[in-house]
Amino acid sequence: MARYVSAEESARLILIYNADGGVLNALKDAVHKVARPGSYPCSLCALTYGWVAMHSDWRRFVFRLPMGKMFLYRDQVAKVFPGLSVDLPAILFHHGYGEPDVLVSSAELNALQHRRQLMALLADRLGEADRPGS
Repeated sequence: MARYVSAEESARLILIYNADGGVLNALKDAVHKVARPGSYPCSLCALTYGWVAMHSDWRRFVFRLPMGKMFLYRDQVAKVFPGLSVDLPAILFHHGYGEPDVLVSSAELNALQHRRQLMALLADRLGEADRPGS
């Protein structure tokens, strides 16, 4: 799922999950979401994924956005953006230069109850992020 790209590439949306990558971790996370959903530490995962796959409405929404996308697990962040310090999960916007900006913070993601709220929030924020000087 995660794809490594140079931090110098063009503008992109960066979704960082508060989970580690790999098949065994995905299995562990799926069990955790079912057995103890209230203690699951990745609200971005909980909002956008079912047990093992991305929700289809979220997939359609995010892949129709007019910028590149990067999906990262927490154990991959340092490889792509060394020195980046942000509470996870988070959604960032990278303009193609420098450090990415936080578009949706961990606290905001944790407060959301449904992915429709996330889609509305992202649509609103991305309308602002595209404009020069924002």
